[in-house]
Amino acid sequence: MSVWSEQTGQGAAIALLRSAAAAASGDVVSSEMAHSWLITGPPGSGRSNLAFAFAVALISGDSEGDDRTRILVDARSHPDLHVLTTEGVIIKVADVRDIVKRSHYAPSVGRHRVIVVEDADRMTEQTSNVLLKELEEPPDRTVWILCAPSEADLIPTIRSRVRSVRLQVPSVAEVAELLVRRDGVEPAVAERAAREAQSHIGMAHRLATSEEARDRRAETLRLALQVRSAATAVSTAARLLEIAGDDAKAITAIRDAEEREHALHSLGLAPGQAVPAALRSQLKALEDDQKRRATRSLRDGIDRILVDLSSLYRDILLLQLGADVELVNLEIRGDIERAAASASPARTLATLDAIQEARVRIDGNVQPALALEAMLVSAIRRPAAAPRGVA
Repeated sequence: MSVWSEQTGQGAAIALLRSAAAAASGDVVSSEMAHSWLITGPPGSGRSNLAFAFAVALISGDSEGDDRTRILVDARSHPDLHVLTTEGVIIKVADVRDIVKRSHYAPSVGRHRVIVVEDADRMTEQTSNVLLKELEEPPDRTVWILCAPSEADLIPTIRSRVRSVRLQVPSVAEVAELLVRRDGVEPAVAERAAREAQSHIGMAHRLATSEEARDRRAETLRLALQVRSAATAVSTAARLLEIAGDDAKAITAIRDAEEREHALHSLGLAPGQAVPAALRSQLKALEDDQKRRATRSLRDGIDRILVDLSSLYRDILLLQLGADVELVNLEIRGDIERAAASASPARTLATLDAIQEARVRIDGNVQPALALEAMLVSAIRRPAAAPRGVA
């Protein structure tokens, strides 16, 4: 099976990277193959997925990849793959310096050594400067692949040293087809998940495969539509934080357990075996990383809630304006119609602005509870008045 078969909605980008991998598989590397790449696209467009598919093709020396390399890359355990990511707000200079050193190792079993930098937009200018020379003149068989939302998120000197590949948001139909083909999801469930996730591939997968995730999203929208006063805005904000926390725990719990099991195995310890004192520091470092990820996951969970609320008030505004555009939240159209009748389009626009402002405030380290409360106050809706003569 081709390594590209699990990508969707990115035909032009796939064609370019497949051609580059084919060029790199020969003894003479053609001009189609660069050694420093930047893959950009909005959240959920599949930046990381495409980067690792490209890594499989490069390491295997086959433009379609091979199963053994794909399995090892998917597990992030291939000796010729290095991944630089962060659970914090920024990528640390020390981490970049460390991975730059690794970039000079010759490939051990594959045709290329590949370094993937996820969330490259989290590099500060100082950190980015550490990469400049490496991106301009990497070793012959080392390839750098950076991922970021947009080129503008990186400093100009980085942008000038990479070949850019821009991704687009896949359509709902394309994401739904991927869920059906890759994950065996029922078509109707896949379509709804892709639509409600607004074509975000990762979120669509969660909504399609987790009833708990679907229930949390439904409760989020229901609570927002029931805000009638400042008091309910405060209580709703508290509950939304709980939902975000539950969502974050669900995402991290399985991953944390798998990481711990893998760490114990790599240290030569059997399940249930006591950890020797000499090895405890290594597990402590893993636990510290997981705690940092939990904090970031909570932030991500809050942001997902705000994205879902944006889709709700976008739907309300569309009905208020009489726009002939498909709703994201079709299944609660009746509730949306009632909300549309209870406020003006100007009020709905103000709520959408407040949601965006809440995202900015939370990114600026404002307490999430306060940001959510202020946002929900703008979302207060009064029940539509009954027509005269109706009891």
